Formats: sequence, C-alpha cells, structure tokens
Amino acid sequence: MNDLGDGKASSGVRGYAFAGREREMRALLGAVSGKRPAVVLVEGEAGIGKSRLVAEASTVLGTEGLRVLVGGCHPLREPLAYGPVVDALRRVGAWLPSVERLDVSAGALAPLLPDLAGALPPPPPPAPPDSPGSSGQRSRVASGVRTLLEAVAPTVLVVEDVHWADEATRELLLLLARDMPADTALVLTYRAEDLPVGRPVLGAAFRRPPGTGGAEIRLGPLGEPELRAMARDVLGDRPKPALVRALLQRSGGLPLVIEEDLVTLAAVPPGTDLTVLRVPRSLSEVLAERRARLGPDAAALVNAAAVLAVPAGQSLLADAAGLDGDRGEAALLEALGGAVLRQVGPDSYGFGHALAQEAVYGAIPGPVRNRAHRRILQVLLSQEPPPLVQIAHHSRALGDLAAWLPRAQAAADQATAVGDHGTAAALLGEILDQPGLTSEQLTRAALAMAVAAHFRTDRTASVAALRRIMLLPGLPTAARGQMRSAVAMALMYQEGDPGGEEEMLTALSEVEESDPVSTARMLGLLGVSRTGRFSLAEQRAMVERGFALPAAGEDHYAQMLLHLARFGQQCVAADPAAAELVAVLPRESDDVQMLQGTAIFLTASVGGALPVGHDRSAAQALAEATALVARTNMQTLDLHLHTFRVVLDWQAGRWDEAERGLESFHERYPDRPLDAGGLLATVRGLVAAARGRTAQAADAFEQVLTREGLHLDSLAAAAGAARLHLNRDDPHAAWRALTDPHDFLTFLDRKEAWTHAWDLVPTAVETLLALDRTDEAEALTTRHTTGTEGRDAPGATAEHHLCHGLLLQAHDPDAAMTAFDLAATRWTAIGRPYPAALAAERAARTRTDLDDVSTRLTAPIATFEHLGATSDAARCHRTLRELGKVTSNPRGRAGYGDRLSPREEQIRDLLTTGATNKDIAAALFLSTRTVENHVARILAKLRTTRADLTDPPG
Repeated sequence: MNDLGDGKASSGVRGYAFAGREREMRALLGAVSGKRPAVVLVEGEAGIGKSRLVAEASTVLGTEGLRVLVGGCHPLREPLAYGPVVDALRRVGAWLPSVERLDVSAGALAPLLPDLAGALPPPPPPAPPDSPGSSGQRSRVASGVRTLLEAVAPTVLVVEDVHWADEATRELLLLLARDMPADTALVLTYRAEDLPVGRPVLGAAFRRPPGTGGAEIRLGPLGEPELRAMARDVLGDRPKPALVRALLQRSGGLPLVIEEDLVTLAAVPPGTDLTVLRVPRSLSEVLAERRARLGPDAAALVNAAAVLAVPAGQSLLADAAGLDGDRGEAALLEALGGAVLRQVGPDSYGFGHALAQEAVYGAIPGPVRNRAHRRILQVLLSQEPPPLVQIAHHSRALGDLAAWLPRAQAAADQATAVGDHGTAAALLGEILDQPGLTSEQLTRAALAMAVAAHFRTDRTASVAALRRIMLLPGLPTAARGQMRSAVAMALMYQEGDPGGEEEMLTALSEVEESDPVSTARMLGLLGVSRTGRFSLAEQRAMVERGFALPAAGEDHYAQMLLHLARFGQQCVAADPAAAELVAVLPRESDDVQMLQGTAIFLTASVGGALPVGHDRSAAQALAEATALVARTNMQTLDLHLHTFRVVLDWQAGRWDEAERGLESFHERYPDRPLDAGGLLATVRGLVAAARGRTAQAADAFEQVLTREGLHLDSLAAAAGAARLHLNRDDPHAAWRALTDPHDFLTFLDRKEAWTHAWDLVPTAVETLLALDRTDEAEALTTRHTTGTEGRDAPGATAEHHLCHGLLLQAHDPDAAMTAFDLAATRWTAIGRPYPAALAAERAARTRTDLDDVSTRLTAPIATFEHLGATSDAARCHRTLRELGKVTSNPRGRAGYGDRLSPREEQIRDLLTTGATNKDIAAALFLSTRTVENHVARILAKLRTTRADLTDPPG
C-alpha cells in the first residue's frame, strides 16, 4: 500500500496541496486495500473535503490495480431507481467477462443499463401482477449488482452524498453492505446533519457482518499547519502567519472555503486586503437551502443569531428574535435539527464558522436587519454587566456614531483591562479613523492604541497602524513620542531591527520635557540594548539618569525596566553582583506580579550566564523561570526560554536535542523565522560546521551578521564565519569577517564584553598569528586578560588559557600544551565537551612523540564521534594516518554489500545538505577524486540520483 503518512502536503489530484488528512487517508486505504470485502463510511459537513479524500484515495487504489467505480446522489435528481449505483456501473463494460460466464442474476440490471444490455444475460421475466410489492424486484437488483461487482473485482464502489439518496438506493446500499461480494469494497460519503433527524445513513441500523472489514471516518476542520501548507502551494513562498490565522478564522478550517480563498488571493497583487474575499457560492447555496426548510420562528431566530454575530444562549436568542420561551425553544430546536445553527457550549448556540454567519447576515433584507439590531441593542443594554463590545458593534451598525464613540472607547478600555489587546486595537483603530475627534479624544485613543499594539502578535500591522496615527494632525508632541516609543519597542524587541533605537531616541526627545515617567521607561529600555549603538558606559549613564527622575520611583513599570537594565549591564560585564541578585529573588509569594518580575529577571539571568560560562547556574535558572512562567501566565517569555534551552543543549553536547529544538521552533513560533538571526541561527551554523555542512554553516552565519550587525548575540556567528575561512587556509578572509564591515573587537571594548566566551578572541588571535602579526596577537591577548580581570566568567578563563597556548605553541610547545590542557580542564568543568575536545586536540598536536600524539588524540576523537562532529573527527584521523599510526578506518571494511559503510553514510548525510564534492572533501579531509568514487557507489547502492538525494537547507 502507498505510504502517505510522511506528514508532507501532496499536490494531489486537483493541483493544490492535499494536507492534513494523513490519518484519515491511512484509515481509508488500510480498510480498502486490506481486508475485503469492506464497508467504509466517511462522514463530514459540507465543504469538509469528503470528495477530495475519496478522489485522492481512488488515485492510489487505481495504481494498486483496484477498479474504482464512482456514483453520486443529488438533491434534485430526475426519478431513476438506484440512480447513483447505475451511474457507477455504466463504466464496467470494458472489464466484463463474456456473457456466458456471467451469472444469470446479472440480467436483472439489463433494463437499468441499456448500453450494456448486449453484454449481460437476458433480464428475468417481470414479476406477476399479484407479487407482494417491489421487494422481490429490489432483491433481484441487489443480487445483480453483487454479481457484476464480483465479475470485475477487485472493485471499489464509491457512492457520494448518501444523505440525498432515494429510498430505493438507500435500501440497495443496505442490502449490499450486509452481504458484500468477495474482493470488493463499498465507500459511502454523507453529511450527518442533512440526514432525517434520528435516522441512520442507510435507513436502518447497520453493523458490518463477520468477515467484512472497513472503517468509519469522520472528517474535522483543518488546522493552521495544513492551511499553511495549502497557502504555500498556491501562493508560493512562506505565507505570513497573520494571513494564515486570518484565513483559518474566516474559513473555520473548511477546505472548500480555504481553496476558494487561496485561488482568489492568487489572482490579486500580494498584500491585498482580505476584504476582496467573498462567501463561497457553494456555501451560500447550502445555507440558503437549509434556511428555506425552516418555519417562520426558526428563520427569525437564525436571523437574530446572524445579527448577534457571536454565539449566544437560548434566552438571548429568543429575546433577540422576539419569541417567548416556548416558541424560542421550539425555534432553536428546529434550527439545530436543520443544521443551520449548532451548539458550541453548554448554553451557547451559533454558526459553525464566521462565513456561515456572514452568508446568512448578507441575505437578510436591510429593514429586517436594522430592526434586529435595534431589538438586540435594547436587550444588551438591559444586561448586567453590559457587553460593551457588542453594544458598540450594534450602535455602529445602526449608524448612530454619536452613541457609538463613547461606547467604543469604553469597550476598548475594558478589552485592554482584561488583556484582549487584539479587540482593543480593532476598536481603537475604528475610533481613530473618525474625523473631527477632539484633541483629548485623539490623545486618549492614540495612547491606548500604543499599549494595545505592544501586546499584539501581528507586529507589522501594529507598526503600520502606529505610524499612521503618528501623522494625524492635532496629536500632541508628547503623545506622538509615546506612539513612537511603541514603534521603537516593536522594532527593537520583536523585529530585531536596530533602527528601533533611533526611533526610541527621537521619542525620548519628544517626551522628556513633559512626561518624566515615560522618560524613565525609555531610558530603561535603551539601557538594555545589546547592539553597538551605545557603549556600556553610556547605558549606565542612561540608567542612573532614569533613577534620578523623582517620578520614576512612583511608577512600577519604570522601576522594573531600570532595575532590569542595570542587572543586564552587570550580566554583560560578568559583575559578581549579578549572581547575588539572582540568589535573593523571591521564588514563593502570593503576589503574582512579584513572581512575574522574578520570572523576567531569571530569564535575563540565563541570557547573562550562558555567554560567560555559568552553564549549570543557567540551567537551574532556566528550570526555575520555566516553572514560574507557567504559574504566572507569562507566555511572552516562552520564546526566550526556548532559545536558551537550545543553546544549553548545544553547549552541553546534546546536539541532536538542540537540532530538534531548532526544528520545533517554526512550529511553536511560526511568525518568528529561525533565519532572522541571533543565537538560534548561530547554533544551527555551528553544528553544521562541525558536521561538515560548510555551505549551510556559512549561510547561517551570514544571515545573523547581515541582520544583527554589531550585537552581543552575533559574536559567535562572527567567530564561526572567521573559523570557516581559517579552515580553508584563508586568514585574510577570516580577519575581514572579524573586522569588516563590523569591528567586533572594538565592539567588545565598547560593550565591556571581553567575558563573552563565544570563541571570538581565540579565533582572532589564531587569525593574527596566521597573518604573521604576532605583536597584535599578543596585544589582543593582553586586552582580553585586562578586560576579564576580576570578572566572574569561567568561560573567559578557559579562553585566556587557549589564547596563551596559541601564542606559545611556536616556541614553547610544552608550555603551550599545559595551557591547552588547562583550557580543556576548564571547559570540562563548565560542562562543554566540544570546546574541551578541541583544546585537548590542540594539546595533543603540540607533542613531538608520535605515540604520545596518538594516545592523546584518542579522547577528543571519541568525543567528536559521539557528538557527530564529522569534520573534526576526520581531521584527527587524517593526522594519525599521516603519522603512520593505526586508526579505526572510518570508511569501514569490505563486505558491506548493498549497505552503506560508515564513511558512505557520512558522505550521504553531507550530500543531502547540498554539499558539493569539494565541500565534502574539505570536511572529511579526503581528495576530491576519492569523494567522487564514494558518491558514485552511494548513488548506485541507493538506486537514486544526486538531484533526488539532495535536500538543500531551507
């Protein structure tokens, strides 16, 4: 059987992605391809994808030699007994055996299949006039269908939309299902909501008889990952998360709606507003048909539900429709039975999705709609507490803007108070679009929008809205400064755009004369900057200036930002006071706000401990912060904790776990691309480099450096990029990576970040030595020693020994070996096996005794092979081969046959990343010719081509 369970979207039979139905597809194919006879029931609402599932399965079944016959029921079908089955059987002519080999029972179908009459036995004589009804005739037809299906087996009979089947067809299908011919399957699709109330799909209770396989499959709506796959298939590129979420909310996960929306969007320019989308005609027709079957009371209640626009309880729906209790209950039951409304909660009823509500609302005549709005508004105004958002909505729908404005402002205030910032932003945007607002009204709405925008997930839309508001005439300068501050925060902390700092400085100049609280907050925000825009000394001055403002002591948020900035500066400089503060943070309290503050500082402490080598305390703080985030509902910190967890896994040598963390990042945070830069992309590059995937590593480092520039989180990427050049014996390119266009060594001075152990200083020292600039290498080492003196930074101590070893190895190998051994010991104590193994390898290479070299390389080789550091292990093996020492042969031994040897597996893994033969040769320290021979053998063993095997990183 074809395996469709790989989780990937298939282009399918219609040309766009068939996504999210792996489990259902597996069940259907398993039932039909496995034990036959079989009966499969596929149930789901209109537009859910029943026909698509069956069509995709039919394609697969056809490749397996099964003959798939398809017929469908229709609501307005011309009278024809057994019509859907007859339609399907018209296709069997080419497969029928000679008429002599057919059982005579097939003749009962001759009158129904005139085109096949010559290929069928003669029909039986008509039933006598006094025969008891038509049951005998139906029995003969069922027997004939069985005969025909068995004659052309293996066969699958598919009948779609059985909810529309006539009684004769329904009875025929029941008879077939209860006595299926051998090697055949029956697949029926239907909508449960369109069956007569309380009636089974086949008109009577059905249980598969012994010996008959099958399945019952119910299709539910698609989710965000499936919609994203379909959007990528139709629109190309990676769709924006905001677009995916909007389409999902609009469609309710119905594939039919999703497909129609995507086809529409594909035909318009990118970025077109979603108002271009309409209710799909097919969905409107289904709802119109169902509403037409309702009585007047049920129709009035459905109209009220459409005007309400949100699910409501029975009493509110009845009041909104003007019905008393008994009539309201009867109307609701009728609307539910007619599958127009559905129950969505214990006492909550509404439409299945937003488009259904939109379709019904659009079909209500204007005067009837306005009358319903007025009635609902009066009902809502009498409730306690009043639903302010709904009241504002109905006021605006009636065109009463004078009443709407204060109601909308009150609703926005309430939404902000309860944390519903998306609703608040929508209401405030509507308010700000109104002409003629007073200065007070404009300022109030603008400042509230700034608060709401800070918490919204759609950052691009938020920034665009704030920039538009900043240009409104009449907005006071101080208010404009606060709006600009919100834009700056979105750019700095959500987009990672360094330009946000310039926006913040401008905002500071706009508010500092009139708003000391906002001034203190902005100074705190600038004080935590990790870019090269400010030196650490400048940031300390900002924080002290903020603390000096009397108003800062009166604002909890300003105090928290300033203390956080001071703490972050201590972490950057590896000030021992930072650890003392972490130790006294409260972990237990009834004050949720206090615990949230602890979670923020603990998270910041993890980010401060990782670069300087306090890995164990970072792991402890990470665990504590994770627990507090869950307890205090601080999900905004989750992304940072996820990032630090990946970095810790990488540093601790759990590289496979780190790579899984990288893979899960897109799933958990789809609107935060991994290639946006920072630590995660750096980890991906560092692991790729160690595993010989140099092209992927270079791409990752380039993405970080292009986006981040001079930033504390890009130090490791700069070092990684430089080391790639060193490995290619190109120290000039390595030096450019460290100093041009960004001078990372000067940045270390300005940021007082010599304690950050991201391999930057050792790489620079090694590069200078390769360039014969020994004096500069010694001066840099001295600067590093001075910059780390008195600091609490174990990683910097390890790098100090490493730098001294590099300086000594040319003229004092024994002293160099001691320094490298000290570095390895330090890294091992910190808990980082990879840099420890690299230092141990350096120590081994300083020896002149060949046996000593061989012995000393054993431990680092074992570490490299355990981590999967292919390139490093290969380098060590090459050294041993050059020394004439016996080493385990990474190419494996003869006798692998069609299986890949260990060396071939290494090369296969590199091939799948898009590596060239030259890249592989450099990574594994082999000749290009040797790699060519290996690649030829690998492709022959796998029976594939290089193009099919290659999976470029993306």
